[in-house]
Amino acid sequence: MAGGPAGDVAAVPRDRLNGRRTVVDQRSDPVASPPAAPLAVVLPDAHDTREGHSPVTAHGCWYPSADPTGGQVAFICNRGGVPQLWTGSADGDDVHLLDTGLDPVIEASWSPDGRWIAYTTAPGGGEHTRVLCVRPDGGDRRILAGALAGSTAYLGRWTRDGSAIAITTTDPLVGLPVTELGAGAPSGPYQEVPPSEWTSRDGPAVLLGGGGEVGIPLPGTGPPGAPVSTVLRPPTPAPYEPSPEPHLTGGGLAAYLTDPAGVRPPELLATEPAGATLRVCDTTPDGRLVLLLRGPRGGREAVVLRTDSGETACTVPVADGDPWIGRFSPDGRMLYLRSDADREFAALVAVELGPDGAGRRRRVIAQRDGVDLELLSVRDDGRSAVLAWNVRGRTELEVLALPVPARHRVGDGVGAQVDGGHAPPELAPRSLPLTHEVVTRISPAGPRGLALAVSGSVRRPGIWHGADGGSPVRTPWSSRDEDAVAPGRPPERPEHLRLQARDGLELGGWYYRAPGRDPDYHAPCVVHLHGGPEQQERPVFDPLYHELLGHGLDVFAPDVRGSLGAGRSFVNADLGAGRFAAIDDVADCAAHVVTLGLADPRRLAVMGHSYGGYLTLASLVWHPELFRTGVSVCGMSDFLTFFAGTEPWIARSAAMKYGHPERDRDLLHTLSPMSRIDELRVPLLAVHGEHDTNVPLGESEQMVRAARQRGFPAELLVLPNEGHEFRNTRSRVLFRRTAAAWIERHLAA
Repeated sequence: MAGGPAGDVAAVPRDRLNGRRTVVDQRSDPVASPPAAPLAVVLPDAHDTREGHSPVTAHGCWYPSADPTGGQVAFICNRGGVPQLWTGSADGDDVHLLDTGLDPVIEASWSPDGRWIAYTTAPGGGEHTRVLCVRPDGGDRRILAGALAGSTAYLGRWTRDGSAIAITTTDPLVGLPVTELGAGAPSGPYQEVPPSEWTSRDGPAVLLGGGGEVGIPLPGTGPPGAPVSTVLRPPTPAPYEPSPEPHLTGGGLAAYLTDPAGVRPPELLATEPAGATLRVCDTTPDGRLVLLLRGPRGGREAVVLRTDSGETACTVPVADGDPWIGRFSPDGRMLYLRSDADREFAALVAVELGPDGAGRRRRVIAQRDGVDLELLSVRDDGRSAVLAWNVRGRTELEVLALPVPARHRVGDGVGAQVDGGHAPPELAPRSLPLTHEVVTRISPAGPRGLALAVSGSVRRPGIWHGADGGSPVRTPWSSRDEDAVAPGRPPERPEHLRLQARDGLELGGWYYRAPGRDPDYHAPCVVHLHGGPEQQERPVFDPLYHELLGHGLDVFAPDVRGSLGAGRSFVNADLGAGRFAAIDDVADCAAHVVTLGLADPRRLAVMGHSYGGYLTLASLVWHPELFRTGVSVCGMSDFLTFFAGTEPWIARSAAMKYGHPERDRDLLHTLSPMSRIDELRVPLLAVHGEHDTNVPLGESEQMVRAARQRGFPAELLVLPNEGHEFRNTRSRVLFRRTAAAWIERHLAA
């Protein structure tokens, strides 16, 4: 387990980098400059953040991070129309808004010493994120990283004492005047220093964005004279370029330890000049070892790094999914990982480490047959962990006492045996009952408490709190189940269906029936396809599905090959030429619900987001006789133009899933919907965020343009101040209503 294959992180002589600690890809120039160190920008203090706020009835709360006592929880909530940073007492109803800015908040992390809350935002709703921190009372607000033009930064883990937080940064866009940044520029033109608007105040907190960052008003909902933001239009004329150069260079990654108070300068930990992922998941209390997550999708690995030399001590393959893949024991002699190394399904793996961090023995300490370990949360004291198992889309939680490393060892190096083995766990795994189906995040809260992000088919996302041995309860400031939707339209619980693809592979999915339907009625049906492809349909309340059901449309949301939750072989079944079979899976899923008598074969639509948007376009041109219309949301229409336009680190990661844009150029061209555009037969709606640099806006523009040139109805809905994910509530409402109305109109009998 020590070391790894070519391309792993490797040592760099300290004197070549002025004594800074670093690791680089072995195929890259070890003296290449890493991305710039995080640039701290101090912001004005927030004011009156302790006063209460009345919640919007139907809102979501997610991504909890508790303070060291467990009495307070930082979380993300969209009760104000956009995801923002809030805090609230674990068992009371008082909540405090810490940032009134309109930049959506993505992650939050309370420091172990309780002095800071770090969080990431997406300026203008785009894909370039920055890291900020603030005191729990709203003071000392500052940007820690991502303030430079075109740069991106995201969170790693705090050091155990809370004195520093790890942050990953990317190379900024360089050489572009601010007027040419276009869709890559969230919040309008980038500037090297904070714009003047950042010094203004909006209510009890500081507005961190420019004046252009406003919610998207729906027709009739804004103030008099407000602009209507329904941008439903043909795309801007531009030539289609079928053979662009791949975007696989630039965009290097670097991980730094940053002092939020700014007393000490950032300390470089690791670089990946040509990397796809680099996240600091943990450090030992003495700072001797660092746990990194690196690698592309489908090829992730945990790397144990020695900070004194920058050398790689140990690598272990880990599963896709949640990026927080593991933690060290307090003494640094054990590493706990969520890994599918040499396995079909992810399990909890314990890796014994030597004094230098080298792996001595690896063994599975918790596993389930045919079930993935989805989330892992190890307590700071290393005595127990909370495990979330994905059982066909539903979560089962359990608390597990962790083994303690034995003190005496026989031998040395990889494969060394342990004299006397491990002390047995003090307690058998204990199940935690759940009221709802899915847990999306686990956060320790005090010595034995938990804060859970919970979702379900009849509730919006909320935070639940409790001891790790008892039943969690809903926090008072999370939406109640009965408030998930407007009165008179209760959510529908889906039915899980299983089917066989034409090649015999077992597929599954969730079927939602529109309310008031006669059981024998053959309904108009929307086949909705998730993104990823390595995501999974879960039985959680989806406002989009609720909107479609309200228009009298059934929804079937399948997991075609490539999805998570059914094992590593299923995830990899769509690689390379296997993607043709994934396209056929969509047709087989549609045929299945027709065969069951649920759906009307003359009134089928297909719809999806991101990779699901690609599958939507592919299904329309590979199976043109099957669907009456399609809605592609941020979907790729040509893999080659996608690789040319996306972020470099996204391109490097995507190459593992879709194919390399140079070596597999012919395959990617054949798999691209644009290569079969002459097969399109039905109307098309494309929806895209104007700031999407994951799947650039041009992917939708060229598809809509080509459809219109061939005489088919096609429209493009561009959502201002949004990126690849639509985070502003008004944008989401506009998207849902537009898509549902489009499908209802084109499926009318």
